[in-house]
Amino acid sequence: MRGHATLALLAALACSRPEPAAVPAAAAVSAPAPLRTDAAVATAEPFATHAAADVLADGGNAVDAAVCAALTLAVTYPSAGNLGGGGFLVTWDPGTREAHALDFRETAPAAATRDMYLGPDGNPDPEKSLEGHLAVGVPGSVRGLSAAHRKFGRLPWKSLVLPAIHLAEEGIPVSAGLAGEFKRHAEKLARYPASAAAFLKADGSPHGKGDSWKQPDLARTLRRIAEGPSDFYTGETARLIVEEMKRGGGILDVHDLSCYSAAWRDPIRVPYRGREVVSMPPPSSGGVCVGMILRVLEGWTPAEIRLDDPAGAHRYVEAARRVYADRSQHLGDPDQWRVPLAWLLSPAYAAERRATIRMDGATGSRNVAPGAEPRREGVHTTHLSVLDFDGRAASLTTTINSGYGSHVTVGGAGFLLNNEMDDFSAKPGAPNLYGLVGGEANAVAPGKRMLSSMAPTVVLEDGRARLVVGTPGGSTIITSVFQVVTRVVDQGESLEAAVAAPRLHHQWLPDKLFHEKGRAPPPALLEALAKLGHTLEPRPEIGDVCAIAVDGAGRATAVADPRGRGLARTLPAWSRPETK
Repeated sequence: MRGHATLALLAALACSRPEPAAVPAAAAVSAPAPLRTDAAVATAEPFATHAAADVLADGGNAVDAAVCAALTLAVTYPSAGNLGGGGFLVTWDPGTREAHALDFRETAPAAATRDMYLGPDGNPDPEKSLEGHLAVGVPGSVRGLSAAHRKFGRLPWKSLVLPAIHLAEEGIPVSAGLAGEFKRHAEKLARYPASAAAFLKADGSPHGKGDSWKQPDLARTLRRIAEGPSDFYTGETARLIVEEMKRGGGILDVHDLSCYSAAWRDPIRVPYRGREVVSMPPPSSGGVCVGMILRVLEGWTPAEIRLDDPAGAHRYVEAARRVYADRSQHLGDPDQWRVPLAWLLSPAYAAERRATIRMDGATGSRNVAPGAEPRREGVHTTHLSVLDFDGRAASLTTTINSGYGSHVTVGGAGFLLNNEMDDFSAKPGAPNLYGLVGGEANAVAPGKRMLSSMAPTVVLEDGRARLVVGTPGGSTIITSVFQVVTRVVDQGESLEAAVAAPRLHHQWLPDKLFHEKGRAPPPALLEALAKLGHTLEPRPEIGDVCAIAVDGAGRATAVADPRGRGLARTLPAWSRPETK
């Protein structure tokens, strides 16, 4: 792989962004003809973007590049990139016209119990589910990435791990953003000896901007994984994980690791104004909720749902309010809960919900209940988007939940473990870290996958991927993805404008309409929404979208959200290598 020795030099160019290409326009659906396309990649961190672009330049496909980027992020983006977490992948192949969805979400250990995160008073104790060894779910990232590579990969697995190994061994310069994260999390990291050793200096102080940060334990773990990913679940790395759990009083054991498996699932596929939106099914709520919002708003014209217009923004907020209410009641792990997908995504149910939206004022969330299915007989996450020269798309979102997860690093292995157990409903009706309220569908149970909001998404037109999009952001993922999709598809905005635009977020409970501080919508829009009865609250920037748009001629635009520190690159079609 040609780029390993030059990654540090290339990262210095991270501030440059490619010029946008034309945005896809609506066209009749037809069978795709062979078409050379630009290749493109957008990730949350420059080293990962360059590593993935090198894979594409060396003849790898979209999944190869996504796998390489995800492994690189485990080294260079520790607040979210991970070996000790999980995620979801959505792919599209225009040649076979097949979409695939891979679920490698974490699971609850076998020893988990329904009330394990309740305090003596019977209420949730967030300290138990947010920090420390008891907060850790069974990691799925390594199993998932290897499963994706086995099914679709073109280049050798080992070659995709090498950039991450190189960066962990040789070290990376600490950026201003990374230095800030180290400083903010230093106190919690210092509570765990392995975390202090991995992320802090010998004197306990955080690494500063410009320091060279090496991760020798992580490099050794990656070398074992390069020889065989099963090491993480049944080999030396598994042994180190179990030892770490025992030291800290965790319940994850060798059986949990050896029994973990990733699951291929049928993707969500929602027709929308001549396109098709393909996204992740449960245990992610993301694809379902994005699809439901689109279904409700499809009843109005594009002009009537403009997000910069008070009436359009009101319609969107009211649709989101209802969708998040349904999320709380109906969505969970489909292996342990019957999820009524067909009903939730049906035009009839969308029309029913649409009919309850008043245009003269906000519907207080206390007056919005989850819909009742007709009776029958009997925070911190990262996303990357990839498009290869054949038009294949990979939309991949991974997470360890909040920034730096549980703050527990596996001794001798050098990687952080997740705190995904907080994504369960510790007590039905009680909010989690992101304020999301869940019910019985998402209660803690052994082996169960916790509900997620991740929404890796591909928008198709004419059988080709025209938009590849996703973001981190916890409960705001769903609304962030929706807003980019509607701005591009409904309003014809350029991808750069759609990604940079101010975002609004409502999730039913708490009954607040959140808007960004630094990228606030126009004051007149906020005033109009307040007059309609929406309770406005400013909050930090929402989301960190990485997206790719492709026009009818195969020209790609790749965008990394200006809110983050990511990088997007395009590789012109004429630079396509011979297939290896």
